[in-house]
Amino acid sequence: MDRPIYKFLEAARYLKIAPATLRSWVVGRSYPKGKGLGYFKPLIKSSERERHLLSFNNLIEAYVLRSLRQEHGVSIKAVRTALNYAQSEFNVPRLLLSRDLLTAAGDLFLQRYGELINLSRSGQLAMRKMLEAHLQRIDWDSNIPVRVYPFIDFDFQRLIAIDPLIKFGRPVILRKGISTSSIVDRIDIGESLKAVADDYDLDMTKIEMAVLYERAA
Repeated sequence: MDRPIYKFLEAARYLKIAPATLRSWVVGRSYPKGKGLGYFKPLIKSSERERHLLSFNNLIEAYVLRSLRQEHGVSIKAVRTALNYAQSEFNVPRLLLSRDLLTAAGDLFLQRYGELINLSRSGQLAMRKMLEAHLQRIDWDSNIPVRVYPFIDFDFQRLIAIDPLIKFGRPVILRKGISTSSIVDRIDIGESLKAVADDYDLDMTKIEMAVLYERAA
């Protein structure tokens, strides 16, 4: 799961995250500080950062961070402080990859993070519910994430999945293992939705879902 397979732009598109945002989480970013610049260290550790490649585990970490987005985005400094605190208290390395996010360790992390960014009680509740909604779309083998159903509001049936063992970890219509990009490519060159659906033996709902996912902002 730590094998580097995703380029930055590719991972950002799959998760519907701005590429600059994902890059700041993985590479870090500078910020104005007095007369010079300060630097926020990365939140996600990639073994292939110099080659601009992410692993499936990195993808999951970014997916979880996505759930914390508020009006002004994720505070890198606050997330790191809250993560370090919760991981130390519960002895859980890489909490963003762990099902312990659903337990007291996750509660402590969210509480500390909310305090650091001065989030209201209602804001903290909303953040907790959004995190839970994201985590419910991850399949686990013991405590290891093995599949994620990208969080998109219209895919309530979890039809689209990212699994490192299927199509090299590209998003697919799960029942058939057909990549969403291949479906959209055929439609873009002029084939009808019905023709593509018949060819893949899929109903129209799944073809439309692939299009919606690929074209979502």
